[in-house]
Formats: sequence, structure tokens, C-alpha cells
Amino acid sequence: MEIIKQGGHLSLEPDETTARIVRDVLADIRDNGTEAIRKYSRQFDSWDPPSFELSQEQIDEANNQVPESVRQDINFCQEQVREFALRQRETMQPLEVETLPGLTLGHKHIPVRYVGCYVPGGRYPAFASAYMSIVTAKVAGVENVVVCTPPVEGKWNPVTIYTVHTSGADRIFCLGGVQALAMMAFGTAEIQPVDMLVGPGNKFVIEAKRQLFGQCGIDLIAGPTEILIIADESADATLVACDLLGQAEHDPNSGICLITTSPSLAWEVTGEVERQLETLATRDVAFVSWSNNGVVMLAEDPDEAIRLSDEYAPEHLELHVADRDYYFNRLRNYGSLFIGEETTVAYGDKSSGPNHILPTGRAARYTGGLSVFKFLKTCSYQHMTPEASRNIAEVTERVCKLEGMLSHAITVRTRLERYS
Repeated sequence: MEIIKQGGHLSLEPDETTARIVRDVLADIRDNGTEAIRKYSRQFDSWDPPSFELSQEQIDEANNQVPESVRQDINFCQEQVREFALRQRETMQPLEVETLPGLTLGHKHIPVRYVGCYVPGGRYPAFASAYMSIVTAKVAGVENVVVCTPPVEGKWNPVTIYTVHTSGADRIFCLGGVQALAMMAFGTAEIQPVDMLVGPGNKFVIEAKRQLFGQCGIDLIAGPTEILIIADESADATLVACDLLGQAEHDPNSGICLITTSPSLAWEVTGEVERQLETLATRDVAFVSWSNNGVVMLAEDPDEAIRLSDEYAPEHLELHVADRDYYFNRLRNYGSLFIGEETTVAYGDKSSGPNHILPTGRAARYTGGLSVFKFLKTCSYQHMTPEASRNIAEVTERVCKLEGMLSHAITVRTRLERYS
């Protein structure tokens, strides 16, 4: 392996300053409720409306500002996400099986009841995150979905509100940052605490989710976006560079990586990136991301390329290679895979169907992205006849005694005597 361009690989470890700020804000809101929420909304967003929750009249007003062509595009994207989520849900079947005579075991999939979704604003109005989280939760069977989305320059984005509303949100709050997550997690006089928080955000939102885990569930820790492209000599350098920059524009901290088995392609892509940056409308962000975090590695062969990619464990992984099946059958660590030059990350981010809320910072080693599975609890159950209870009682009693758990053993002995 040879490194053509060296850059950073971001970690999910929090920095101490961010962690301290978030910890102090959460503690204040936990102790002082709505008063503290308003204080931080004024401080961070200059936003203090009579009510953070949007009324139906305000929602209708926002919806009416969205052109019909935009509505149609959003509706199309929502349908693709809904269809894929429905097909995922169909794969999760209940189970019931008799493993021994009279001993019946099973599981069922129970939706989380109350979910809080965060839809970020910031540099871009990331309204696609609304249908990724809300539509998926509703397909899973979540009864109540409350959404927080931040104000931008003293107002809400009509397209975001339209998307949130038509995705199925039950309540919509125009509130951002740590204070939004704290409100959903702790609850107030107006809102009960949610069972689960989902959605992406900036480093403060990410850290808030980390610290709130346990108070409620979370989907995953999703930091700055990442792309890794594996390319061989068959790849088109223009497309590879274009896709790298497509993620670089997200954030100055975006992770950008190319692994190639072709020395000539490595240098061609780096040159092409520099050329495209000259005229890129979002150059101010993409240039910083590429300069600080862009990595280009030259692998000896496909197996080394796979090993390097699995070590990086990227959020998004694109394959620009001739033998797609070879890589597809061997790669293990990625949030979402895009096979072939025809398939770009932007499709997954916006419209094709699979969820775009994905693991970053090497978390793809142990988790996948948001899906209907995240909103479902797989809960086991068992029941047995008196005969089955008697048949497993003696071995169970012996195991309990070996562990020194004598009260456990008594519960078993009582049944053995009763059913004998």
C-alpha cells in the first residue's frame, strides 16, 4: 500500500470542550425545563416564538409556499423510501417453534411507541432527512413521531416543513440544537419524553445524543459524512473526482478517500479534483474538506483494497471497478454500498430508497444505518405444558445451584414437585 495523498480520518470520540458544553446545557434543561430551553434557543438561534410547536395554520401556510413541482419531487422521494422500508419490514417475520415436546418458544417484533426525529438546518436545509427518519418510523409502526427542526435566520424553511408534515409527523417543533434533543428526551409540560431519538446533526447534536443514550434510545452516532471509492483502471477519473467532491461539499470535516489499484488513475483523479474545484460553486467548503481530510491510497491488488476499505469502514462506499461481484462478495464494513459508476451517493442521499442516516467514524464495523429494524424491538416469549416444565426442571435446578442462585433453584423445585 502506498499513500498518494495523506489526510485525516475522523473519529467519533467527542472533544472535551463540546462534551462539557453539551453536558452543562442538558443538566440545565433537565433541572429547569422550558425556561432553560427558551434561554438556549435565544442564545444559539436568536429564536423565542410564543410557541415552538407549529400550529396547523402555520403548517398550512408553509405548505402553500411550496411550488407544485417541488412537492412532486419530494413525494417521489418519499415513495421510494417508503417502498424500500415496506420491503424491509416484510423480511421481519414472527417466529414460534416447539423445540421440545410441550416447550414453545417464539419472538415478535414490537414497534417503539414514541420517537423524536431531528431534522437539521445549518449550511443546507437537509429536508431529505425528514422522510428518511419519519417515513421509516411510520412504516415500522411507530404510533407517535415528534419532529424538531431549527429556525434559519429567524424563520422556518417551508420546504422542510412540507416534507416533515407529508412524511407523517404527528407534531412539529421549530427548535434546534441540543435544546431540541433535550426537550424530546426529558419532556416538558407540552411533550412527553420520547422513547427514542433519531436523525443526524452537527457535533453538538451528536454529542447530545451520546449523552442522552440511556435516558432514551438512539439510532446511531452519525458524525460528518464520509465517502470512500474503490476504483481500478477501468474507472472514469472525472466521475470519481466528481463523486468525491459531492461529499466534500457537505462539511469542512467530511471524510474523503480513494483507494485504487491503478497508479495512473490515482494521479489522474487528484488532478481532476483540483481542476473541478476551480469552478465548484461550493468550493469554500469542499476545498477545506479535500485539503484536510482527502486520502488517496494505492493498493497492490483487489484484496488489499478490500482490507484497506474495511479498516476505514466508510459511511458511503462506491465501487468503480470491472469485477463488481468480487468486491461485493468480500467487503464487510460500510454504511451503504453503491455498485458501479452508474450509482452515485447522491441517489442514496435523496431519492433511491435506502436510508441515508448511516454510521460514520468507523462505526460501520458494528452497525448498519437507520432502517425499520431500528424502530422494532425483537422480543422473545415462551410457554410450556406441565410435562415440558417437569422435563427441564432437574437440569435447570442443577445449573442454578452450581451458580449459587438458590432462590432460582427453589422456583424450579417447586414446579417439579407440583407437576410430578
